[in-house]
Amino acid sequence: MVTADPDRPMRADARRNYERIVAVAKKAFTADGVDVPADDIAKRARVGAGTLYRHFPTRDKLIEAVYRDEIDGMAQQAFDLLDRLPPGEALEAWLATHVAYVVEKHGLAMTLKASVDAGSEVFAWCQSRLRSASDAIVKAAQEAGAVRADVTGIDVLRLGHGVGSAASKASPEDTERLLKIVLDGLRMP
Repeated sequence: MVTADPDRPMRADARRNYERIVAVAKKAFTADGVDVPADDIAKRARVGAGTLYRHFPTRDKLIEAVYRDEIDGMAQQAFDLLDRLPPGEALEAWLATHVAYVVEKHGLAMTLKASVDAGSEVFAWCQSRLRSASDAIVKAAQEAGAVRADVTGIDVLRLGHGVGSAASKASPEDTERLLKIVLDGLRMP
């Protein structure tokens, strides 16, 4: 998990509160949209309003923290899969997860992304984190001979987003078929 200020470590109880607030806000934003009252989030997280505002003085800071947490989790999953699976299988699993994320959380992701200024430090960090994870998993798959040499990490991100966007209007069978077509196109001929 990411702390409010990465340069300043938090006490254990403050870190737990921070993480709980972000987790509760993520669920609340998914269920009810980003306009959920901050007091409701504090109540659901079982913290006082003062604790919430100490960590997140504005709604934008809370939205940024949720967005950063979502992206960090997606990126970390690439590295975790590389630790557990052969690189080609790790890439396939990660791309499938990326597609599922776009399908399941499309509204939340778009709202969060729209709420974070494209020129902001948070947006730049998220973009860098996701791209480095994608580059790492693609490079490992290429070195294992599982993926074409001309594929880039950004290609995989774009393809995952594209399939996920198309899949939001398709049946699960069509989604699986689209993903298979993309994976076949990424593999060595």
